[in-house]
Amino acid sequence: MPVDFLDKTFLGNTVARFISAGGIFVVGIVAVKIVRKIVVARIEKAAARTANIFDDFVVGLFVGNVLPLLYFGCFYAAGKFLEIPPALSKALEILGVAVLTVFTVRVITAVVSFLLHYYLVKKQAQSKEGGIKGLITTVKIIVWSAAIIFFLDNVGFKVSTVLAGLGIGGVAIALASQTILGDLFSYFAIFFDRPFEVGDFIIIGDFMGVVEYIGVKTTRIRSLGGEEIVFSNKDLTNSRVRNYKRMARRRVVFKIGVVYETPVEKLKEIPVIIENIIRGIEGATFDRAHFVSFGDFSLDFEIVYYVESGDYNKYMDIQQKINFTIKQEFENRKIEFAYPTQLVYLNKVQN
Repeated sequence: MPVDFLDKTFLGNTVARFISAGGIFVVGIVAVKIVRKIVVARIEKAAARTANIFDDFVVGLFVGNVLPLLYFGCFYAAGKFLEIPPALSKALEILGVAVLTVFTVRVITAVVSFLLHYYLVKKQAQSKEGGIKGLITTVKIIVWSAAIIFFLDNVGFKVSTVLAGLGIGGVAIALASQTILGDLFSYFAIFFDRPFEVGDFIIIGDFMGVVEYIGVKTTRIRSLGGEEIVFSNKDLTNSRVRNYKRMARRRVVFKIGVVYETPVEKLKEIPVIIENIIRGIEGATFDRAHFVSFGDFSLDFEIVYYVESGDYNKYMDIQQKINFTIKQEFENRKIEFAYPTQLVYLNKVQN
């Protein structure tokens, strides 16, 4: 190729400079492809042979995010090698900052998403898989907001001046968003502290039901009556929540009363009868049975036992079996249950 042809100028650049820029681009693309075909392929095979999920994630992150960025880097380097008009050079710089910002955000959100899913697997909390989507969405909003501010600041916008100029409007927005932020931070507390999960039966004040959904702002439970009850997350973290799903055993206290005419010998038998009944039922642990008080119309016994499960239906089944057996035993021994009665004594007046 004649030397004078290489020195010819087009669009402010010599032919030799165009060839050099093209060479930079081609060599860069070939180098990236070699890395992808040889180095990354071997690493992928090695990662596939291990049970560790971290190496698989790192390889996927590199292939999905870093390699495309390297391809763009080849184009950017070739473009910067050329002498181009200031406006076009500025546009290329803005494009470079934009691409770098987008890929950085993608890497950050991918890492956060991976760590959160790894946290769920480690804690064996797959029931919170739905709730994690809201948390990831929140993280994306925060990261993208910071990225946009970074991008605008790097392309020449005075972001600090704009933010300072918000003045009273910014304060008003902050005050208006207090409730939303309170619910958001409460969601973080519920997600990481796990006072309850989807499927748990909980009681909050006068309300009770099964947790169906835990969102960024609200949590919804299905009451025993069938209606859906919606709580703000802040209300839940500020309340005393009773979680019956995690109850390992249930303490049960109940009373029975017999008539005052019951002989003392039979009264002494009652605690023994009840103890034998409860000890004979699987899943129930006897604690005590005592003649506790003289009632208005009955002699009262207090019984305490434990159900070795938090299942409410199992508790009711055991209590029903105890009640049936007590009724049968009392009938066999001629012991009468008390019920509200009144005795009226009449004095006959003699004339």
